Amino acid sequence: MVAYFQLQPAESDLQELAEEYWEKTGEKERLLEKAAFEAGEAIRNGEYTLANLEAIVRWKSERVVHYLIANSTEKVRRALAVAANPANTTEAAVRALIELNGVDIQVASAILAAIFPEKYTVMDFRALEALGHSRHDVHFYEEYLAFCKRLAESNIVKPQEELPGATPLRTLDRALGEWSRRYAG
Repeated sequence: MVAYFQLQPAESDLQELAEEYWEKTGEKERLLEKAAFEAGEAIRNGEYTLANLEAIVRWKSERVVHYLIANSTEKVRRALAVAANPANTTEAAVRALIELNGVDIQVASAILAAIFPEKYTVMDFRALEALGHSRHDVHFYEEYLAFCKRLAESNIVKPQEELPGATPLRTLDRALGEWSRRYAG
């Protein structure tokens, strides 16, 4: 079964929505996002630590951070090594991450987006609402990611160069999140 995505906001509104998202985001959230993408870069550079993982998880789901400490240093290192290997498939990366305590598919998508913002995007309920959908499994994430990449590659949004994760995918994620906040509740 192939997932169907219907973009709810007008394509022409996406860049403005992404800008509005950042303007409305509080200072704490901005700092958390900045720390997450710095941690993602550190992971990309081989620093497979709980501290880096925690910075990313805190950005997307602070309420599950306490579950992370149940993971051994070795388990975290192995999962991040798989996730940070650009040769691995999306499925392999997601499956390695969801083996960790405190990581579900949505959190795994945020971890991958922080490590490789040009390759992955966050799959959360707000973005899914903006695409008229809400089903969550690894194959769904792969389809969601492919859809978002097609949108981002169509040049309807531009990287927000001064913001963390300065890629079209991250701009699109901000736009979809802002549309959901504005129109879907």
